[in-house]
Amino acid sequence: MLRASDTALIAVARSLILARFEPDRHAVACALRTHSGRVHAGVHLEGNVGRIAVCAEAVAIGRAATDGDGHDIETIVAVYCAAAGVEPVVAAPCGMCREMISDCAPAARVVMPSANGPRVVRVSRLLPGKFARPDAPTPYPDVGSRPRLRWALTGADAPPAGCG
Repeated sequence: MLRASDTALIAVARSLILARFEPDRHAVACALRTHSGRVHAGVHLEGNVGRIAVCAEAVAIGRAATDGDGHDIETIVAVYCAAAGVEPVVAAPCGMCREMISDCAPAARVVMPSANGPRVVRVSRLLPGKFARPDAPTPYPDVGSRPRLRWALTGADAPPAGCG
């Protein structure tokens, strides 16, 4: 079930892409909220070579990480705008974005499209059998009211490089 704060986050993403939509450049926007209540947003960057496109989720997470919030994501949503003047719709994150969200915030809530309107799922539900490098520390949420990451192999309480 969507919270009022989720609806507000969707509105932030929609407002951003309506302001920044550009055909073949920016068609997706993302907004995320951290546990502190801070909101970070970004648009996807399309290049002339499709392989160099950067998803809006990565841009928003990068902005959050730059501000010290990259591993503190509570909720994240992406919206897609098909054309100028068309109402943006909630979009599912791609596989790479699911991995990035999960790596940075394994307990994050993700707003997803559904036949009955947007709904919220935990990112862990979107990645059954999540990939993990054999040599990498394995993150898992601590028990408590605020998810934090603990790195099992090192015993350190620190996010991975690039995640805040």
